[in-house]
Amino acid sequence: KITKKKMSNKPTNKPHSANFGSGPCAKRPGYKIEEALKDSALGRSHRSELGKQKIGFALSETKRLLQIPEDYRVGLVTGSDTCAFEMAMWSLLGPRPVDVCCWESFGKGWLVDATKQLPLAESKGGKGVFEIQAEYGLLPDLSRTNPSHDIVFTLNGTTSGVKVPNFGWISSDREGLVLCDATSGIFAQDIEWSKVDVVTFSWQKVLGGEAGHGIIILSPRAVERLETYTPSWPLPKLFRMTKNGKIDEALFKNSPINTPSLICVEDYLDALRWVNSLGGVSKLQELTITNFQVLEEFVNRTSWIDFLAKEPNTRSTTSVCLSVHDCTEKQLKSICSLLSSEGVAYDIASYPDAPPGLRIWCGATVLADDLKIALEWLEWAHTKVLSEEQK
Repeated sequence: KITKKKMSNKPTNKPHSANFGSGPCAKRPGYKIEEALKDSALGRSHRSELGKQKIGFALSETKRLLQIPEDYRVGLVTGSDTCAFEMAMWSLLGPRPVDVCCWESFGKGWLVDATKQLPLAESKGGKGVFEIQAEYGLLPDLSRTNPSHDIVFTLNGTTSGVKVPNFGWISSDREGLVLCDATSGIFAQDIEWSKVDVVTFSWQKVLGGEAGHGIIILSPRAVERLETYTPSWPLPKLFRMTKNGKIDEALFKNSPINTPSLICVEDYLDALRWVNSLGGVSKLQELTITNFQVLEEFVNRTSWIDFLAKEPNTRSTTSVCLSVHDCTEKQLKSICSLLSSEGVAYDIASYPDAPPGLRIWCGATVLADDLKIALEWLEWAHTKVLSEEQK
């Protein structure tokens, strides 16, 4: 690395948007709420024809833009990605041993579900839970997963900045189901649909949508499991995806289990229209990579900062986590507070459970020029905080 002379002069330019947090994330460039929501079904029932039309179109556009296979089902749930993924775990797991792959906070949360909330462990009478773990900054050896087991994993570790680079480790001839929490990776990473049976996400990440809603995607194999297996434990109403032993097709057409916000649905439709206007998901990926490269160039030329993710091919291009070598946790908080007070970078502290550092969102709704300006301010804030500590 080249140690660049530290910036002492306070920058004068400010980003158009200072929102670099990892969820909810920045709105799309040019977003105006009065335009985005002008056709919303405000005040209408989600069961009305208009409400159903809005929800149904959101689901069909999701399927089209992500190139999801025709025989996969796409549904809307409330409770964000967390509810979507837990309804899958609680409804589908049990018939086979489960491999839980985790290397950051959210994956560890799914491990808690599997080992402490659900009776899946052998000690609780289940088929067994096998933990495949790695510390922050590393990806575990995913080849250790067993194709005869059900597999649970996170596509992109939002709190560690470590992603799964490909799906080659998943067997095409697997017997078990593969459950993928893709919330901060989908729309920014390609998904090999034949390798996954459940995919969940929240539209508050790469698309910059509003919080509180999740999308669940099921393969035909997942549907078969739902229709042939009944868990031994009670299922809350919010988790029930079948009726009379058959998949609830209405859920995957236009009728969520409980009431969604039609304002949030309209906001999501605005995001999907934006994706369509750009030319599709590939453009989102291109924009994300461009943003990541801006940050990568900064890291490469700056001696006091580095990626938390150790291996380049596993580095997230969305939720980029950074280690700052010469700062205490207190100094990091001061840097983040200073940048926030200046209105140039909000919500860039590392996740509370993660190692102290910074986390900067580089998804497609962030402008590369805004990111460049924010990094100038970061360099200035780093110098200012450290120099004041030395006085």
